[in-house]
Amino acid sequence: MMEMLLPCLFGLEGPLAGELRHMGARNVRAENGRVRFSGDFADLAKVNLRSRFGERVLIELANFPARSFEELFQGTRAAPWPDFIPKNGAFPVKGHCLNSQLHSVPDCQKIIKKAIVERLRAEYGVGWFAETGAIYQVQFSIMKDQVSLCLDTSGAGLHKRGYRPAHLAAPLRETLAAAMVDIARYRGKGDFADPFCGSGTIAIEAALMAKNRAPGLYRGFTAEKWGCMDKKLWALAREEAVAGEFNGDYRILAADIDPEAVEISRKNAARAGVADLIEFRLADAVTFGEKTENGVIVTNPPYGERLLDRQGAEELYRAFGRTYKGLQNWRLFCLSSHPEFEHYFGRRADKKRKLYNGMIHCELYIYDKK
Repeated sequence: MMEMLLPCLFGLEGPLAGELRHMGARNVRAENGRVRFSGDFADLAKVNLRSRFGERVLIELANFPARSFEELFQGTRAAPWPDFIPKNGAFPVKGHCLNSQLHSVPDCQKIIKKAIVERLRAEYGVGWFAETGAIYQVQFSIMKDQVSLCLDTSGAGLHKRGYRPAHLAAPLRETLAAAMVDIARYRGKGDFADPFCGSGTIAIEAALMAKNRAPGLYRGFTAEKWGCMDKKLWALAREEAVAGEFNGDYRILAADIDPEAVEISRKNAARAGVADLIEFRLADAVTFGEKTENGVIVTNPPYGERLLDRQGAEELYRAFGRTYKGLQNWRLFCLSSHPEFEHYFGRRADKKRKLYNGMIHCELYIYDKK
C-alpha cells in the first residue's frame, strides 16, 4: 500500500475527496490544496484516468523534519528510491520551500539529487547514471521544516485532458469547470446551459460527466512507462472506464457572442468525443430566453481581469441580471472575482462558495429558482 497525494485548486478539496471515496480509495484525508489517500498501482491508474478535480497523482516516498542539509540528505537517502527508479531511469528534481530553515530551492535540489544518487549507487553498484530511460520526476516540498518527497505519476497536469489545444484569452481550468458542474449537481438530467461558453470548457465537462466518461481516457501518463508497474493495469483501468460510460438523451447548450469562441468550442468538443451531445450557438447571453422545466446555468462571464475592462464587466452583469430575472426554472451558478458582483447583478445570491481560478480568488454565486 502506498501513500498518495493529489494537489488541487483551493476550494476543490471537498469535491476531490468525495470522488476519491466514490472510486473506492482508502484512508482519504482532505488538506489545504490537496487530498491524501492510500492505494496500490491499480488505484494509481484508476485515479489518473478518472479524477476530474485533482491536478496530478503523486506517490509520497518520505515525510520527515529537516532543519539542516545533513538532515535533508539523510532523510532523502533513506527513502525507497530503488523500489521505483531503475538503473537507467531519469530522475530530475524540482520543488519549493516555504517558511523553513532550508529556503534555497537550488541548494535543496542539489542535496536531494545527491542523496538519491548515493542510494541508487549503493543499490546498483555503478559510479554514475546516464538517465536515458523513463522519467521519474521527483517533487519535493519543504513547509515549516517538514519535508515531503514524491514521485509524479501523471506528467502533464490532469487538468490537461487533451481536448483543448486551442483556447481563448482567458481559459477556465478544466478541473475548476468540472467542479462547478459537480457543485451544480448536474448528472445529465434536465437542461444545462453556458451562455458565456468561451472555449467550451464548462459544457464539455458537463457532457463528460453526463456520460460518466473518464476525463483522462485519451491522454497518456508518465507512469505508463515505468518498469515497476504492470502495464496491464492501465489497459484494465481503461477498459473498466469505458464499460462504465452512460448513453442518454442530453440537452446541453453552449453559446457565445464571439463566432471564434463558438468555432473553437465545437473543435474542442469534437476532440473530447462529445460534440454530438452539445448544441453550439452564436448568441448574446443577455438575450438568453430558453424555456425549461428543470434547468441549470453554469457559467463564467468575463471578470474585468483579463477580458473586458471592469466597467464593461459591470455593465454585462447588470444586463445578465435583468435577463435572469425574467427566466423561470433555471438555477444559476455563476463564477466571478468581482467583489460587487451581487450589486451589479441586482440580486443577492442564495449561497456563495469560495473558489480559485488559477491564482484569482473568486466566488461561485448560487441562485436557486423557486
